[in-house]
Amino acid sequence: MKRTRKPRKVVDETTQVRCVLGKGIVREEVWQDSRGKVVKYNLAFINHVLSAEDNGRVLGYDSSHGYHHRHYAGAKENFAFVSYEKLLKRFLNEVRELRQKKESI
Repeated sequence: MKRTRKPRKVVDETTQVRCVLGKGIVREEVWQDSRGKVVKYNLAFINHVLSAEDNGRVLGYDSSHGYHHRHYAGAKENFAFVSYEKLLKRFLNEVRELRQKKESI
């Protein structure tokens, strides 16, 4: 009987960032399998001034529930996942833009 190993959490970071409207939080969690492949992730940008929806989560990407999806100001949608590296770059670019917003979403 072959035993499957539980994915290992390799990133668990929370960073506070300044925004035009209040302070924000950037959250990154990543799990990998025994070969180093990303098998689960959670990225979130939280700012309660920008959005009161979804407990202040303005933007998020995750792979919970067995599929890749994006959260934006309370709405959820599927997206085409290519790689974690490309997703992280996309997420950070979107966060950079959101931090400059001068009005709530």
